[in-house]
This record gives sequence, C-alpha cells and structure tokens, in this order.
Amino acid sequence: MAIIWNQHLTGNFATSGNEKNQQLIPKCPRREKFLQKEGNLTKGTQIYCLNGTDPEGQEVSYGLSFDPGSKEYFRVDPVCGNITLVEKLDREKQDSIDVLVSISDGQSQVVERVTIFVMDANDERPEFQNIPAIIDVLETTESGSSIYEVEAVDRDTGSGGSVTFYLQNSQSSLFAIDRHSGVLRIKFGETLDYEKIKTHFVTIFAKDGGGNFNGKEQFLSSSATLTINVIDAQDTPPFFIGTPYFGYIYEVSMPGSEIFTVIAKDGDTANPNPIRYSFDDNDDDDVFSINKTSGCITLMTFPIYLKREIFNIKVRASEVSPQGRLMDYGVTGVVVRVVDLNNNPPTFYGENGPQNMFELTMYEHPPEGEVLQGLKIAVNDSDQGANAKFSLRLIGPGRMLRVVPQTVLNEAQVTILVEDSAAMDFEKHHFLTYKLLAVEIDTPERFSATADIVIHLLDTNDNAPKFCSDYYIARIPENSPGGSNVVAVTATDPDSGPWGEVTYSLYGSGADLFLIQSASGFIYTQPWASLDAEVRSKYNFYVKAEDAKGKYSLAEVFVTVLDLNDHPPAFIDNFLEKTMVIGTAVKIEAVDDDAEVPNNVIEYTIMKAEPDNSIFDINAETGEIVLKSYIKSLAIIQNITEQTDFTWSLVVQARDRGQPSFSTTAVVKIDITEASQLSGGHVGSFLMQSRNKPLQILSMLAGVISFTIIVTVIISTATFMRNKKSNRIKPNRRVRRRPQQQRTWNFKNPFKTSETPGEKFQIEEEECEPEVIMENISYNNVNNVVRHWSPPPPPCAPSLPPPPAPYIPGERPWTIPTMSGTVAPKPKKKPVMTRQDTINRALVSELKIRLEQKRMLKYQ
Repeated sequence: MAIIWNQHLTGNFATSGNEKNQQLIPKCPRREKFLQKEGNLTKGTQIYCLNGTDPEGQEVSYGLSFDPGSKEYFRVDPVCGNITLVEKLDREKQDSIDVLVSISDGQSQVVERVTIFVMDANDERPEFQNIPAIIDVLETTESGSSIYEVEAVDRDTGSGGSVTFYLQNSQSSLFAIDRHSGVLRIKFGETLDYEKIKTHFVTIFAKDGGGNFNGKEQFLSSSATLTINVIDAQDTPPFFIGTPYFGYIYEVSMPGSEIFTVIAKDGDTANPNPIRYSFDDNDDDDVFSINKTSGCITLMTFPIYLKREIFNIKVRASEVSPQGRLMDYGVTGVVVRVVDLNNNPPTFYGENGPQNMFELTMYEHPPEGEVLQGLKIAVNDSDQGANAKFSLRLIGPGRMLRVVPQTVLNEAQVTILVEDSAAMDFEKHHFLTYKLLAVEIDTPERFSATADIVIHLLDTNDNAPKFCSDYYIARIPENSPGGSNVVAVTATDPDSGPWGEVTYSLYGSGADLFLIQSASGFIYTQPWASLDAEVRSKYNFYVKAEDAKGKYSLAEVFVTVLDLNDHPPAFIDNFLEKTMVIGTAVKIEAVDDDAEVPNNVIEYTIMKAEPDNSIFDINAETGEIVLKSYIKSLAIIQNITEQTDFTWSLVVQARDRGQPSFSTTAVVKIDITEASQLSGGHVGSFLMQSRNKPLQILSMLAGVISFTIIVTVIISTATFMRNKKSNRIKPNRRVRRRPQQQRTWNFKNPFKTSETPGEKFQIEEEECEPEVIMENISYNNVNNVVRHWSPPPPPCAPSLPPPPAPYIPGERPWTIPTMSGTVAPKPKKKPVMTRQDTINRALVSELKIRLEQKRMLKYQ
C-alpha cells in the first residue's frame, strides 16, 4: 500500500537563551498531518523519510514511538530516518494513528506528535444482513406484490460503500428485486402455484459501486440464497388417479358385482378436503351404481339384459368443505365393456369333422410357392371378439413349409405352401413331420390346439453321381504286365433304384493305355500296354461316373509310372584313348537310360591301372581322371614308377545307384605329357588331346563357321536397317529422255587373234551414253527440280547385249514398268477327322469345363 504525505518533515537547529551559554538544541520538525491509503502498501514498504540537521554539525538520530497500549504500525531507521510499515493498515478498524517522532544529537532530543490519517480503499465486500433466510408466501399472492426486503452493508466509503442488488437468472425467475432498495417482489404477470413448485431458491447478488485498489478500479460483490416456501391454498379442484378407466362385465357376472373403483384426490395436497363421488348426467342409473365414499362402481342387473356391448359412464368427484358444502369438482369417464368369456379353444377340422392328424404323399423338391393340395384343413374358435383371435404356426424341421394365414379371427381355411424346395430332399428325409399349432393371442388363458402333418416324400433323379475325391493319384511300376491294377475310383449317387446305379468310363488323351470296369470303378492297364518310364512317366485322364438318366460327374486321374533300374550304365566306347597334360583332367562319361534318380546316378571308380596303380585319382560323380596332387612333371612319375613309358591303361567302372545296382567297365588308354611338349598353344594342345576324336574336331570347326555366318548376317542386317532408315521419301519422279542419235555397235572379229581373251567381246562405242534428265514433280506446290544424271559406262559382258529400242521424238516418254504382289502361303491340308474323334474331343472339352467349374465352387 502507498502512503501519501501532504508535506515532508524538515528540521533545523536553533539557539535558546543567551549567546554565551548557548546550548545547541536540535530543532524539531513541525507537527504535521499526512494521509496514508490503506491496502496500498505491504509490510516492509518505506512510507516516509525523516530529515533533520544539527547546526553544530553533530550527527543526529531519529526515533519513533507510540502511545502505551497502541499497536505499532511503523518503524524508523535511527540513522537515515526511513520509516517503514510493519503492520497492515485497515481503515475499517482504525482510521487514524498518533505517532511520536523524535530527533536527537545525543545531548538534546526534540519530540513531536504526528497524526496519520488512513485513507479508504475498496477492499470490503458487501455483507448481507438478513439472508440466507427462509420465508413463506401464500400461493394466492398477487403478482407485483413485495414479499421481502434484502439488506446489505459495505463498510467502505464513497462509491465503494454503495450497494446495488440483482438476481441470478432474472429472466427465467418468477421474482424481481429493486436494485437500490433490495425489495423482492413477484414479477408482474407471474403467479405462484403450490401444485407445480412448492419451494423456490432465489440467489441474490449485492455489488458495490467500485473503487481504487492497488492502483486499479475494483468492484466487489457477494451472494446469498433466499428460500421461498409456497403455502398451499384451496384453489385446485380434485383430480382422478390412474385415468383412463376401463371396466369389464363378464357373461357370468351377477348383480352387485364390482366393476371398477375410481380414485380421486383434492388438488390442494397440503390441506386436502374429503371427496364425494357421484354419476354426472348418467342415463344408466338402473344398470350401475357408485359408492359415494369409496368410488366403487357395481352392476345392478344380469348381463343378459344389457342391450349394449360398451357403456361410457361419467363420474364426478367433488370437494366437501368442513361445513359439508360441495365445492370444486372434477369429472372423468369410465368405459365399461361387456366381455364374452373365453371358454372355447381353437379346433382343427378335416373333411369329416374335427381332426388332429393329416397325411400327404408327394414327390421331393416341389416348386417353391406351390400349395399342398392334398391337405384339407380348417380351423375354428367359437368364442367372440378377442377371445376368437389366434395365430397359426408350423413347427418342424427347417423352414421348408409355411402356413397361411398366420392370424385368424373365428375361423379360416388353412393353406400350406412350399418355402424351401431344396430342403425337401428324399435322400435326407423320407418323410417330414410337422405340428400345426393354433394359439390364442389376446387372452389370459392362451388356449391352443395342435394337429400333426405327416408328408411322405417320393424319390426323383435329382442327384448326379459324386466322386469321393475330385482327383486320384496312382503310381505303377514300369514294365508292369498288361492288366495290372492301377487305382480304384468310387462315386456314389444318393438316389434310389436305377437312378442310384453308377457306370464308369474313361476319357482323355492319356486314357489309351488304361481301361476301367464300368460297374466297380477299378482301373487297369490295357492287356497289350507296356509302360516305360523312360518313354513317358506321367499320364492324366478323366473318369466319368454316370447314372441311368445321364447325370454324371468327373474326376481327374493322375498316373505316375515309377522308374525301375532296368538299364545299366554304358560308355560311348569300351576302349578310349586320351592324352593327359600334367595339371589337367581327362573326363570320361557314361550314360544311364533310366528316368529317375537314383537309378540314373552314376559313380565312377578306377578298378585297375597299369603299369602302376598309385598315380591317378577319379572324381566319383563327374568321371574326371587327374594325377595325384604331388605329381607336377614327368620326372616325378618316372621317379615314382621307374617307368620310361608314359602310357597307362586304366580299367574304369561306372555303377548306378539303383536297386539292384548295375555296372559296366571301359579301358582308358592315357598318354601323359607336359604342356611344354605341345606346340601351337591352346589350339595345338586341343588338337593333341583330340587327335583320337575326329568328331569333336569337326564339331569345333562347324561351330566356328556357324559363329562367323551369324556375325555376318547380324552385321548385314544392321547395315540394311540403317540404310533403310536413312532413305528419304521423295516426290513422284518422271523420267524424260532427250533425243539421241542412233548408236552403232562395232565388234571385233571373234576369229581374229587378240592380245588378250577379254578383247574378243569388247564393245566399242563412238559416243557416250546420252544424258538422262530426271524431273522431280512435286504435288505439294514445290518448285520443279531438274536433276542431271549421267550413268557410268556399261561394263564389259561376255555376250552381246540386245540393241536398244530406237527413240522417236514426239512419242510418250519411256517409263520404268513396276509390278507388286504377295505370295500366298500354301494352305495346309486339314487332317481328316472321323465322327468318333469329334465326339471324343467335344466330350473331353465338356468334362474339363465341368471339372474346372466344380473346383471353383469348392474354393469359393
């Protein structure tokens, strides 16, 4: 909080007495009044500074004290004179403070009383004086009437001490308040109603006029709740509870039977009056009576004498004042219905009367929506009205049948319709048993009746034969004798009688070597068939299962011919000659004609080597023969074997891995040499090694020639394509020839001896070939371009050329004739197809299509 002083305290020193015996006394400050504003300063804030001097130049000290028993709000620094706040100020508790201010030079002291006035700040909220409170207001109080005066006080001064009032949610409230006086009244046009709201909670706000606080404008407010209890008044008529009212008269009711009891209460629930009941303008006083106190309505006659089925009775409920006078009243209606007793259950009828068992024989899969004509069923309920209303339901397997109608009043003819034709299958149900159920709907007794319906189904040919599997996989060893068993296929047809008998047959290009027993489905090889896995190891064909009416299905059969080890390995030649260069391998190869592993897998071994068996190794898988790794030269071989001849004979065995295993041997003659002994580089080495294989040399030469031809063709094709792309399309060209002189041909005598043989047919010309002018004629409005072209002289020919045609001026220019055409390919001769081949191909195609459709449906 800020302290505002109206004047600073200043002091000086003066003399007192004569000049000789001067005693320096500090001159005290004048007594001043200064103002300090509450709430603007916090504890420890400097609010003033004392300043005094000593004429003698002595240092002065400052002091600050309060009256005994007073609260000390300030503290002074004795050296610098700064006065600080040590307690918070509150004007509402103490608006002025007396302080004793002193100054001393150590010998003399001057004390002065100073009064500090605390100025007001807007720091207090308005305080309600008479709420929260609870008041009672009569519900008949007129609108605009004052019901309460709210009082609130704000201890601040000025605008901060003024108070105004307002209500929370004043727009939706039934009340209004004067903002200055605080008088609460009921709004004009609004009334209190005890029957709607018994208690109102009104929130009232009190707000001050605002004022300065900490240098800012501040408004403070407070709220409180006023509880208003509405006092009930006798202003509401009685009302009936549980309307509308319905009563029933049954055919067995007796006079005096209770029909219904009405209940009414006074609308003024806080102070209710007793109720009296009576009929209001009732024309049926001889039929009904009502108890005035309890409101119980009773029957006064027998039901058989009643002329109407429905009666509308008006009942009045009146308030009775303490003096016994009838006051306000309320009226309600009571609907009384004459009800027939539900004493007859539904009953089913056949052609000969009541019946609860119905039978029918029919073929399976009737059309959906078809009516079962063989069932004659009727249903009846002898009661009247709601007692004769019942529902019909079919209870049985699935939803194959549906009953119509489903709701009946009194009686109806029952119709059974086919709902699901596919489910009515003889193969699943030889007969169907349903229960037809009739149940009353709106009666408490819920009487019901049942009838059994038995439907005997007759079989039809509605099923095609079906294989146990879509495909069959069989394996049979090769070389099996004709008539060997391959596989057995099985198809079933759930139809009965001849429709369930299945016949098998084979189709497809792979079925030629097989046959099937038409009745059992056993597949055998043809008696003359010879299966060889090396020729063909896989067969697939189709087997067809067909019933007596031509319905069929297909299955695919896959037959694998198992390979047997029936071929021994074989070398190309049983005596082989090879040249081995030290550091390289010599390869031999054997072939096994068996179709599968391990029957055709060959292993190579060296059975014997002469003159020494210790210098060679062979790769068991590839057949490559190499020298031992430590043999690097012929000298090493000579040192090991002590042989001067480097020609070896090896007996090599080739054995397959089949069961039983077969083997064969070959003699390999190997000449060992060193690479330096071979001349001609790689070619010489190759020729040296292949000197005993003329076919291999020829194959190499043929490969080289073929490669050269291919390269030549590729280069020629590339050159042709480049020249073709570089040619430009030029305008149409017309060739004109200039007139030329007649040209003569001079030939030397062929019988005259010439210096050279070529001179015998040399042509001598007197003049050169005439110049030919080619004129480009543009059809795109381009200037004519004339080009002069002179052909080279004709070459010499071994025979005489024909004389040129003479040119006659004025005739049509000579043009070069052209001709275009295409060569039609020779039509291929169609193979002759017999009628049986056409039928077989069509049947196989249809079988494949059906099998593919069946597979697609299976995986959907």
